[in-house]
Amino acid sequence: MDSSFSTSTSTAPDAGVLAADASVSQELKQELSAHSAGVALRGVTKKYGNGFVAVENVDLDIPAGSYCCLLGPSGCGKTTTLRMVAGHESITKGDILIGDTRVNDLPPTKRNTAMMFQNYALFPHKTVWQNVEFGLRMKGVEKRERDRRVGEVIDVVGLTRFADRKPAMLSGGQQQRVALARALVTRPAVLMLDEPLSALDENLRVKTRSELRRLQKQFGMTFIQVTHGQDEAFALSDQIVVMDHGRVDQVGTSKEIFTTPASRFVARFVGDNNIFVGKVTAVEPSSTFGSVVTLEVDQVGRFMSRGLSASVGMTAACCVRSDRLSLLPYPPAEASAANQLVARITQIEFTGFITRVSLMVEATGDEITYKGRSYDWLSIDAQEGQLVTLTWAIEDCIFLPH
Repeated sequence: MDSSFSTSTSTAPDAGVLAADASVSQELKQELSAHSAGVALRGVTKKYGNGFVAVENVDLDIPAGSYCCLLGPSGCGKTTTLRMVAGHESITKGDILIGDTRVNDLPPTKRNTAMMFQNYALFPHKTVWQNVEFGLRMKGVEKRERDRRVGEVIDVVGLTRFADRKPAMLSGGQQQRVALARALVTRPAVLMLDEPLSALDENLRVKTRSELRRLQKQFGMTFIQVTHGQDEAFALSDQIVVMDHGRVDQVGTSKEIFTTPASRFVARFVGDNNIFVGKVTAVEPSSTFGSVVTLEVDQVGRFMSRGLSASVGMTAACCVRSDRLSLLPYPPAEASAANQLVARITQIEFTGFITRVSLMVEATGDEITYKGRSYDWLSIDAQEGQLVTLTWAIEDCIFLPH
């Protein structure tokens, strides 16, 4: 390796951060925005020959110019869904539309989409410039136009001075930017990203995701990203699609998914929620919450939550986030009060700004979690093995019909 490479990399900006200050021409913004299109899935199902159903009856609308994250655990069908939109996976039933075009039978090259793969899939024998240019060559774009578009986009991602290098001479963050530039240069209607940040370390991942979001907003493009990271989805998305066992469980904004989970699965997956299962004993209209649902949880207590779709007698659940609990002395001031329980502290974990406390419900042995600012926790003076009372407000308790 020559000395010029060593000197150049030592003075390079952070390898995982896109060029925040790169000049972006109005022409490029207009071109990318004009090509952007929405995506619609109508009853889309994917079955494999062995009878396994990977995706089942998905209906979804992704608006043009939005950043959508498909979120869920491994095996939930999010990557299969992305690959069906891209054309890398056939569909068994249903329709996929990009803009107004039904694309079920179109090959990937005819869908005007671009994909950023998890492993970047760069050509090791080609330079940065050649990797970015490759798609335009395959489309038969003439050289002058190729040069203009490649030069413009590698400047946007901050790789102009690395244009003659091959992937082996680049950091992981720089390789990721080459993959992004290669996708952008084709002016896709939809850019799809298959866990594009998973190979980066935590510091770099946070910085790079903010730049992805900046570019998406700047260009007004449609981005669809697969991720299993809740923080990533919350930080990036206009729209989050939470999937479980091949089905869409909930669609909403980051705030909606976080503050109002629609099911026990979403409540468990997106954020340290304590979930209680019981029987609905009352449903009362509320001008503030829509309705207040009372749930009797066997041996534990009477919990009142905000929510809809409840009927007396049904078995359902409610949840409250661990950071919305209040921890008070035992015994409780009023033994029969709603939204309180008695629990024993089993473990205290100081993690810096936050202290996480594991507890066991005294009546049932169920595990629950309390989280609070460490500064506040120090004033509580509670110890492992100690009985405490936990309480919470109605507005912090969410009814979960399923």
